[in-house]
Amino acid sequence: MRIGAIYPHTEFPADPAAIRDYARAAEALGYAHVGADDHVIGPNPDRPGGWTEWVTNATPFVEPFVLFSFMAGATSGLEFATCVLLLPQRQTVLVAKQAAGLDQLSGGRLRLGLGVGWNHIEYQSLGEDFATRGRRLDEQIEVLRALWTGPSVAFEGTWHSIPDAGICPPPVQRPIPLWFGGHAPVAIRRAARVGDGWMPLFLTPAAAAPALAVLDEALAENGRDRSSFGLEARIPYGRGDADEWRALLDGWRAVGATHASLVATDSGLTTPAEHLAALERFAEAGIPAKG
Repeated sequence: MRIGAIYPHTEFPADPAAIRDYARAAEALGYAHVGADDHVIGPNPDRPGGWTEWVTNATPFVEPFVLFSFMAGATSGLEFATCVLLLPQRQTVLVAKQAAGLDQLSGGRLRLGLGVGWNHIEYQSLGEDFATRGRRLDEQIEVLRALWTGPSVAFEGTWHSIPDAGICPPPVQRPIPLWFGGHAPVAIRRAARVGDGWMPLFLTPAAAAPALAVLDEALAENGRDRSSFGLEARIPYGRGDADEWRALLDGWRAVGATHASLVATDSGLTTPAEHLAALERFAEAGIPAKG
């Protein structure tokens, strides 16, 4: 199992030195990867009609391609995973170019997790249709892989028209691995059909059991199984109890998890120093090194 950490966007300052220190500490402590969420814009809670969801215009998120490009320059082997990039609210060809550039300049250290999101205000602000996001994602996947694996692409679809053109330079990984988030059956089945892995948000293996059954059924329907498919678990930092972490990791290993990431947000940590200490405590338990 490859062990990483989720970058604590909402509890970490957008300070270059602090972000550099976080990435270097994660690499030095033996973490395999850093994951990052994606929210481009947040609604004002005082807007007409109000807003009660957790992402607002005061919720800090460093754009993941920018964040990972900065971290890549400060590290040599640390891998990066979007968890997840909300692809249907973005231009597909531009994402293909950005991801290829990050993968090229990092030496092939990118894993692109994708999802459809839930925030219709974000879609409206970016000029994309919230209602068609799932169907558009299916076409976007085809476009991304075509652009990453060939010198030129001629594509005519419902939402994309590429008149025999390509991106250069290509990524190191051809194609870049595509993982998927989402708990709805349609999202799980998409991951099983076209994905390299699945990134659920369940806190325990027991909670994930019904969804894992859907995953295994969908993999079998597509002539696949878990031997060639990734599963990433999230391990809450919680009270900082190493026995709890180990029990969760053992449980996730038992159901076939290939990756796991420490999640230290919402654990009472309020400063960069406290988040670095959390990385260290997790590592002192031998977890990243042992995998």
